[in-house]
Amino acid sequence: MEHEHDVHSDARSRSKANIALIVFLVIAAFFLITEHQAHLAGWFPYWPYLLLLACPLMHRFMHGGHGHRSHGSRDAANETAREQK
Repeated sequence: MEHEHDVHSDARSRSKANIALIVFLVIAAFFLITEHQAHLAGWFPYWPYLLLLACPLMHRFMHGGHGHRSHGSRDAANETAREQK
């Protein structure tokens, strides 16, 4: 039993959902910023420093340490090499 799926309608619905989500997030951000503008103004001089402090954290968590902690691929390669001998 094979099912035929219309790929274009699925992609179109995901695209519409993404646009709706982006619009919702922009509206939410607008109201969040306008309602808390007094609180944000106090932190405004520190924004460049906070961004600089966020860079190493983002690098650490988004890159995952460049795979230095995971030895699984190296162990798998060693096992494959042993099996071929």
